[in-house]
Parts: sequence; structure tokens; C-alpha cells
Amino acid sequence: MSPLSMFRKSLVLAALSSAALFGSLGAQAADKVTLQLKWVPQAQFAGYYVAQAKGYYKEAGLDVTIKPGGPDISPVQVIAGKSADVVVNWMPDALAAREAGVPLVNIAQVFDKSGLMLTCKKASGVSSPKDLKGKTLGVWYGGNEYPFLNWMNKLGYKPGKDITVLKQGFNVDPLLQNQAACISTMIYNEYWQVVDAGVKESDLVTFFYQDQGVASLEDGLYVLESNLRDKAFVAKMAKFLKASFKGWNDAVKNPEEAAKIVVAQDASGSATLAVQKRQMENVAKLISNAGTAKIGYLDPAAYERTVKVLMSGGSDPVIKKDPGKAAMTHMVWDAAAK
Repeated sequence: MSPLSMFRKSLVLAALSSAALFGSLGAQAADKVTLQLKWVPQAQFAGYYVAQAKGYYKEAGLDVTIKPGGPDISPVQVIAGKSADVVVNWMPDALAAREAGVPLVNIAQVFDKSGLMLTCKKASGVSSPKDLKGKTLGVWYGGNEYPFLNWMNKLGYKPGKDITVLKQGFNVDPLLQNQAACISTMIYNEYWQVVDAGVKESDLVTFFYQDQGVASLEDGLYVLESNLRDKAFVAKMAKFLKASFKGWNDAVKNPEEAAKIVVAQDASGSATLAVQKRQMENVAKLISNAGTAKIGYLDPAAYERTVKVLMSGGSDPVIKKDPGKAAMTHMVWDAAAK
């Protein structure tokens, strides 16, 4: 090989080496974010899956890992163990965890309405809240029982005395098998499982927590308070929020597309397009600010109402001390809005 050819070859190798190094650095430049969901892959979390599938996180310079939840997974424990940067959780559980020593802070509130409801069979003799007395009621625990207990306190019903509380699994069997007069359901999920099982909607009575004045904020995004002192973390979370909101806007606008994306994420194969599309259509009703500049904004008044509800549990409130504004911040949302 001539000296000139050798020189040209060395230039090519150097260029390839530089390109490889640049590509490696570029890949490393993506900020890693781990999101822990509250439940298994379903349209309840469609916005995040859509943002992932359509490349919104990648465009924002993020490498996002979405970890599904389940009956044995606590978002609080996951983030406390530093296995997630941000978690989806309901505010009652988040504030109870904060008071117990896990300093969670809400950085965004995608769902601004509650989808929680108590679903009863008319045949059980329940037509109004006063008819709940003396009945067996199915209730989810693991942090989901707090709104129910507050509601019963408001009605003056004591569990074990005025009502019988059945610790409900994450299914609708107690109602179908007549083990309970009423069970906990979400408007976008379990309610429709009851209907799909063959129970006519006309044979059901539903009580929305929202209508009973005891609703608390659900699906918010929470991080550890200590991380908010890190400017780089705040900047990373701002990019995450902006991309996630874009995903949520798309999901609300196109439920069928969102459903297809969600179904593709379900490793169990149990999710179906029809069910997830219906779920997404109902989830959309809980996101009043979708498509607006206010999506994900935590309304201070709604936050204060939730705190008030959680502290009104009589002798057994969910939280005993008002966290004030320490448990929420608009800092990250404001950065995302810019």
C-alpha cells in the first residue's frame, strides 16, 4: 500500500472512530427517567405510553422506562427505594406516605376529576347513601381505602358496627357472587367489568365520590422532595412533563390509537382493543384540561379540598397535619410550560 493510500485509510478510520465516539456520547446524553405506574398497562396510563411510542420522550432528550404496577407493587415503596424518579399515585396515599416519612411532592395533576365510585345492585336494596347502613361493602385497600373511610365518617357510619367492610380484591367478584351489596369500581375500568359480566346497567346504582363531596385527587405525578433541590433533576422532569402532556393530548384526541398502543404494551395479552378504547374514552372525561395550556396543572383549590377531606376522618383521619404547600409545587410544571 502506498504512503498516500495509508494516509487516506488513517483519515477514514479516524473519522469512523470519531463518529462512533460522537454516537456513543449522543446516546449517553439522553437523560434517564424511570416512571412507576400505579397499576398494570391500561388506558389509565395511556398518555405515557403514547409519548413513548410516538417518540416524544426521545425528542425531548429522554430515555424513559415505564414500569407497570400491580396488586403487590406500591409506588411509594418503589420511589422510597430509589427505584423510580417519578410515580403515579393517588393523593390520599401520597400524603399519608409523606406524613409517615416518605416526602412525596406532587409536580403535576393530569386527572382533575375522580373516577372512583361505589357500584351497587338495586336488588340489594340500596338506592341512596342512607341505605348503605347494615350492608356489606367491598373496599380496595393498599392506600385506596382512604376516600371510602372518609365518606363513611361523613355519613356517621362506623365500619364493623354500622357497615361491614369486605377487603375487596382488584376484581368485581363480590358483587357478581352477591358477597357484597356494593363494591369499589372506577368508571373507566371495573364498572364496565360488571356490565360485561352480564349485569344490566339498569340494575345498578352508582355513587360517584365526586358527587358525594368526598372525592380526592387521583393519578398525580410525585417525586421525592429532596430531588427538587437539584436543578438538573427539575429540568429533566420539566421535559418529562411536557412530553407526557403531549402524549395525553393525543390519547384524548384519538382514543383508538391510544388503545392500540396500550394493548401492545400488555405482556399478559389480556387487554383488548375494544375494552381499552372504551376505557380511554372514560379516562378522557377525567382530564378537563386536555388540549389546553393548563393540562397537568394542580389547582391549589382542588389540592386544599383534598387535604380537608383527608383530615376530616374524625378520630381516624388519613392525615393529622396539614402539609400546607410543602406537598405540592408548580415549579416543574412552570418550567415545562416555558
